[in-house]
Amino acid sequence: MSRTMIGLAVGLVLGLTAAFGSFAAFVTVLAFGAVGLVVGLALDGRIDVQGLVGRANEKR
Repeated sequence: MSRTMIGLAVGLVLGLTAAFGSFAAFVTVLAFGAVGLVVGLALDGRIDVQGLVGRANEKR
């Protein structure tokens, strides 16, 4: 599935949630979409999760 199709699907889901749901439902769908984006980027190897977690642990 191309990135354009994924973006279209996410936009349609967010639009339907905004049109037929409450603001809380919209924010919930948006938050889950962001989590899904991060997981997808991690699985594609575009972000280094261990590097991010390691840096967060080093600051403490």
